Amino acid sequence: MGRVTERRRVIRIRDGAVSARPDTLVAEEPLEIRLNGRPLAITMRTPGDDFALAAGFLVSEGVIAAADEVQSIVYCAGATADGVNTYNVVDVKLSPGVEVPDITLERNVYTTSSCGLCGKASLDAVRTQARFPIADAPPVSVTPELLASLPDRLRAAQRVFDRTGGLHAAALFSEEGELLDVREDVGRHNAVDKLVGRALQDGRLPLSRAVLLVSGRASFELAQKAVMAGIPLLAAVSAPSSLAVDLAAETGLTLVGFLRGANMNVYAGEHRIALEAPAAQG
Repeated sequence: MGRVTERRRVIRIRDGAVSARPDTLVAEEPLEIRLNGRPLAITMRTPGDDFALAAGFLVSEGVIAAADEVQSIVYCAGATADGVNTYNVVDVKLSPGVEVPDITLERNVYTTSSCGLCGKASLDAVRTQARFPIADAPPVSVTPELLASLPDRLRAAQRVFDRTGGLHAAALFSEEGELLDVREDVGRHNAVDKLVGRALQDGRLPLSRAVLLVSGRASFELAQKAVMAGIPLLAAVSAPSSLAVDLAAETGLTLVGFLRGANMNVYAGEHRIALEAPAAQG
């Protein structure tokens, strides 16, 4: 099984002094996801939580929404010509009666920034395929002070980042600020898929009372993954994209960006943020 980190020799230069030393790097390997034996997608990821990653990816694509829709997830033995199991190919077998989407040689998805679909088509696809409408979720309200405390708590939970400095992280918090789960990966979208996939395996979807925090920017793809998992609030330490803001407004997702200390921008869904009433103008 692939390792989360690997060691490599580097030349280190510090204040003009040169030395050779081993350095710890985050591992990056391809993962091929197959659906009922047919290739569906390939993603570059940090090995680990591969079954959760595959399950979360299928949630975000609208294929599954409950644990009982998956019959099995296995590594494909003999995935190479010489029959070696690389642990880089997983096959998800759906339960009988679960509809299998049309899979072509070209990955049939609507969500990534490279998929070539226009913004309107992408927004429509998420809205029509989401099984857990956020507008129907229980009311959730968090204070700016609680949100401000979350990035430091996420950083403290990033075990591999401390050794490599090369991983993104995603975490789920309760509306009271309890850390529910955290996952790291070389790709921020993979970290979110691992969170969502684990929640699906544990029977916790929809995550209708959870806050999702990501360590980087909030892209359309991450907003889409939150919506598909029924998460009502997505916060990011960096900027959102314009299409992510459009999706949040379209679906009712609360979207917070530039969450740094006590400062943040609320781009959509401000009704879930317990804001003080503005002072009356004299």
